[in-house]
Amino acid sequence: MIIYPSPIKPGSVVGITAPSSGIDSKLHERLNLAELNLKNKGFEILEGNCLRSDFKQVSGSPEMRAADLMHLWTHPAIKFIYPPWGGSLLVEILPLLDFDQIKNSPKWILGFSDISTLLLPITNLTDIATAHGTNLFDSVCSQSDTLTLNALEFLNLNKGDIFEQKSSEFWQKQWPDLQKDFNCAYHLTEKTEWKILKKTDHCVEFSGRLIGGCLDSLAALTGTPFGAVPEFSHRYKNDKTIIYLENCEQDPYALARILWNFKMAGWFENASGIIFGRDAKSGSNVENELTNYEAIENVLGNLNIPIVLDADIGHMPPQMTLINGALATVRCENGRGLVKQKLV
Repeated sequence: MIIYPSPIKPGSVVGITAPSSGIDSKLHERLNLAELNLKNKGFEILEGNCLRSDFKQVSGSPEMRAADLMHLWTHPAIKFIYPPWGGSLLVEILPLLDFDQIKNSPKWILGFSDISTLLLPITNLTDIATAHGTNLFDSVCSQSDTLTLNALEFLNLNKGDIFEQKSSEFWQKQWPDLQKDFNCAYHLTEKTEWKILKKTDHCVEFSGRLIGGCLDSLAALTGTPFGAVPEFSHRYKNDKTIIYLENCEQDPYALARILWNFKMAGWFENASGIIFGRDAKSGSNVENELTNYEAIENVLGNLNIPIVLDADIGHMPPQMTLINGALATVRCENGRGLVKQKLV
């Protein structure tokens, strides 16, 4: 049974730590503005020790980062953990975490990118729902798109509640320079169009329990207890699963290898469908070179399940808030997408 943490409300205490990359002093003002936005919404802030420094893309040693996360997670006043952003080496802390203590103190955690490396194991190993979506660093008062503005609202729901999100109108192709404007919002310039891999399908709809994240970092979990997606799928075999993935840095050949690895490890065996976010690593346009779409089709095309592409997930924002463990229905038709989630 999925465990849904208590709803977060104005007055709730938010724990902020960086379990992967920390925040260099040059970007502290951006962090301050993101925290101010939370305070203006009525939340209280408690910072961890591994946050406002960064050396070789980490906020501290694996032991320091794991201890900081566990301190905030078990703190009785904290209801919500909100990392500033992702990074590259969160995987180092996983063997140092006490997942029994985590299960005994359910609370919400929200993020994406390398934060996926934490979210998926928490849900897999404890059955606590986790939220894949906007990082704290992108939560500033200047943001205006509906998906980003409403990200925290979905963590203010009770078990049994239902919510829907529609695909965005436009998405961001280029990230702005935060050091030139600490309060800058997303620059949404490109028309959003969800696609269906099988071109003969004009409309697809499928249901199951959501599980997934950033495939770059999740690839390291394959074959370990932390990436036990087949076991999760078996526990909820009557509901099936929806696997959602997004690619940050992998070229088509690396993407194909990772997807092959997931496939051989059984990640898709009980899936009713797969969703891919917009690809942050453009495929090659050179003749006789593999494209990202072809990599997906070559590896997964024979699964005979719907595969949706270019959804609002991941490093090309804005993005939906997807609750790992929630029972969801996904619909894609005429370039538009709808995700309905039920907290059961």
